[in-house]
Amino acid sequence: MIPPPVTASSGAHEPRVVRPAGPLVIDIEGVTKLYKMGAEIIQALRGVNLKIHRNEYLAIMGPSGSGKSTLMNMLGCLDTPTAGHYQFAGKNVATMVDDELADIRNREIGFVFQTFNLLPRSDALHNVELPLIYAGLSKSVRIERAEQALADVGLGDRMHHKPNELSGGQRQRVAIARALVTRPSIILADEPTGNLDSKTGVEIMDLFEQLYAQGNTLIVVTHEEDIARHARRIVRLRDGLIESDGPA
Repeated sequence: MIPPPVTASSGAHEPRVVRPAGPLVIDIEGVTKLYKMGAEIIQALRGVNLKIHRNEYLAIMGPSGSGKSTLMNMLGCLDTPTAGHYQFAGKNVATMVDDELADIRNREIGFVFQTFNLLPRSDALHNVELPLIYAGLSKSVRIERAEQALADVGLGDRMHHKPNELSGGQRQRVAIARALVTRPSIILADEPTGNLDSKTGVEIMDLFEQLYAQGNTLIVVTHEEDIARHARRIVRLRDGLIESDGPA
């Protein structure tokens, strides 16, 4: 159960909680990614090295063309490297076939997207339940876990509302509940406040703070400095390489 919001957690004058790093979950060494665009070969990543441990709260930043989206796709097992080494929780991702990658995405990674990616004709409960259908869980277990996930993000009274009956912030909370419902190793959020007004964006980042405080591992991909500063570590990319990696 997520604890109630603590205003001090994001306050400028009070120290933020930094959880001790847990076991290594992502280990990337010398990863490159090449794309063919007609006769041209684009090198999106140029030998990236990155280690991420459980309990971390990490932001990935970079200008357009820096390789940020490519790295995000790699971390989320949506793509595989052209060369290099990538292990997720001790498993070699670089050599996996599509079914194995899909299994890691379904079980180990909870995705939160800028555009929410909710089914418009389904209510919040069914949207959150969906990953558990793919996982093959029974209906009673699916409903119980989906209801709990929605309650955890403060939407216990909105379970049967469809996306068009919810505000932008509520829709993003549904998306976060959907990411949490499989109890993943990592939550990977791509521009999670990009479609929200500033006040709602703050509320979503407060929710992320609570998720981090209760032990979730968070990776947030963003181009906004103020969003990245909520993390405890910022990795900056430029021209397919990691330019800097340090405390937020």
